[in-house]
Amino acid sequence: MTISTEHPAVPDIRRRELADFLRSRRERITPEQVGLPHGRRRRTPGLRREEVAQLAVVGVTWYTWLEQARDIQVSAQVLDALARALLMDPSERTHLFALGGAADPSPEELSPTVTPAFQAMLDRLEPFPACLQNGRYDILAYNRAFSRLMCDMDRLPREDRNCIWLAFTNDQWRAATGDLEDSIRVMVAKFRAAMAEHLAEPAWRNLHDRLMELPEFRDLWDRHEVVAVSDNTKHIDNPHVGYLKLMNTSLWLAPQAGARLLTYVPEDDQTRVRLERLTLISGSARAELTHADLASAA
Repeated sequence: MTISTEHPAVPDIRRRELADFLRSRRERITPEQVGLPHGRRRRTPGLRREEVAQLAVVGVTWYTWLEQARDIQVSAQVLDALARALLMDPSERTHLFALGGAADPSPEELSPTVTPAFQAMLDRLEPFPACLQNGRYDILAYNRAFSRLMCDMDRLPREDRNCIWLAFTNDQWRAATGDLEDSIRVMVAKFRAAMAEHLAEPAWRNLHDRLMELPEFRDLWDRHEVVAVSDNTKHIDNPHVGYLKLMNTSLWLAPQAGARLLTYVPEDDQTRVRLERLTLISGSARAELTHADLASAA
């Protein structure tokens, strides 16, 4: 039995907020913006209710009740249609679904912007490896030390820069991972736990479908194990400098399971010295790669 902790007045407040929000969005849209004639007898600003209903393919009476804050159910599909009809931007769309109490079937992809300032911060963390990840384990940015910590990140297509994908498909990544079998089992369990809040989102579904084509991932996924995201010690066998013992630390930039700044701090002096050498190796390799690119473009 599930006991609701929501105050009885909250649904009424949400309905009134939803009604006011829809009305305000309707009144700011001109007929010309949505391909409708303006007409001579238009007294209300923006669109009429019946025009919104026509554009969203819903009943006029039902939409009128919605703007009157009546106690009616509204589906995610209808909210999606209204958001499109009223030309809502991503922030307005998110607000609409929050007021409607439904999960957005196609939310705007929200990833932190990798600005030059953010990249400079990553670079200043060297020789500590560091990267920026989103909730799906996509690697959005990284410094020199991280670029060759597990594999040669610089040479990977952007769509393959995902920790889970690399753990199953990249030989360098797999060879560098200490206790590979247990590591990928935990990673899949963390991914399943994180995905529970994003089941309707296309980007998550696309990654999941891609991973399900891999028999090794599919076998682990079918176990239905879940583990919360946590920091731990990483044991890495780096091909350039040897064994590394690193403390994995996460700085969350969004709610848990969202974006995070991930750093790897050495647990001993030997690892620290080896990280310094790895940073130098990565810098030299990047310089050679850039020189080769310039030569091929000449």
